[in-house]
Amino acid sequence: MNNNQKKRVFSGIQPSGNLHIGNYLGALKNWVAEQHKYENVFCIVDLHALTTPQDPAVLYQKTREVTLLYLAAGLSREHCAIFAQSHIAAHSELTWLLNCVTPIGWLERMTQYKDKAAKQESVGTGLVDYPVLMAADIILYDTHYVPVGEDQRQHVELTRDIAQRFNHLYGETFVLPEVLIPKAGARIKGMDDPTAKMSKSGDKQGHALHLLDPPDVLRKSIMRATTDSLNKIAFDKENQPGVYNLLNIYQAITGHSEEEIIAEFDGKGYGNLKKGVTEAVIATLEPIQKRYYEMAEDPAYIEQALKEGADRVRPIAEHRLQVAQKNMGLRK
Repeated sequence: MNNNQKKRVFSGIQPSGNLHIGNYLGALKNWVAEQHKYENVFCIVDLHALTTPQDPAVLYQKTREVTLLYLAAGLSREHCAIFAQSHIAAHSELTWLLNCVTPIGWLERMTQYKDKAAKQESVGTGLVDYPVLMAADIILYDTHYVPVGEDQRQHVELTRDIAQRFNHLYGETFVLPEVLIPKAGARIKGMDDPTAKMSKSGDKQGHALHLLDPPDVLRKSIMRATTDSLNKIAFDKENQPGVYNLLNIYQAITGHSEEEIIAEFDGKGYGNLKKGVTEAVIATLEPIQKRYYEMAEDPAYIEQALKEGADRVRPIAEHRLQVAQKNMGLRK
């Protein structure tokens, strides 16, 4: 990474399930748009994926699929370091050091942990410790900003708490990161249930709009999307969650204002709205899919991209880890 005055950003996506339009509009699209503004570190967080059971062959393949989707969406290898989390050992090593300064009560109060733990008979240590690994991911790179969805704000705030506690105990070691929340498209809901966030996991037909879905599948999912009987085009999240979700997708893709979109679909009914969203989604994903499949033909390209990204940022991570080790008395 070059030593300029740009602020550094870090973020990542798990290679579990299938990336969908929410991942693109809430994360990738914004990363691409602002990649010239920052010094970018974008990770495929395969270690985080291990908090739930994974088929090793599928995890390996999905890690490379997400890598290609990063690139196909428009992230540049020139401006962004793109790598797999597990390829840099400092992530795991720093996590242990941070574990030793993180009160367990801080982890047990995390909303995502409580939600997931309530659905399981037994909880693995990795699920509890997930936020500490996330903290290590971020502060290893002297990160200034973390572009994430609103649902991840609590994790970034915990990262700041952990870094502050470490700095207090062992001297100034880590930069305290700030969260960057995108203005639009941050929380896309399911086509079948507009009250629930669109999910990467599961293969229920008609729920998610996956980035690699062919046009006919996208069209069917959108045209069958849940709406209501009001037959009114309005950005009314409380009373018309299904319509609001479609409008939210359309606005995030087109960049049009609410007034412009309402005027465009005024009096045209839900069928026309769905057709408009369908056309916008297909037009957006078509070039991404084309680039994805072109790159996927060369497995060596994928491996080279991952190696190049890891090699670029490994010195930053190893230096920050060594500073933390030195400050804790583990090395001179």
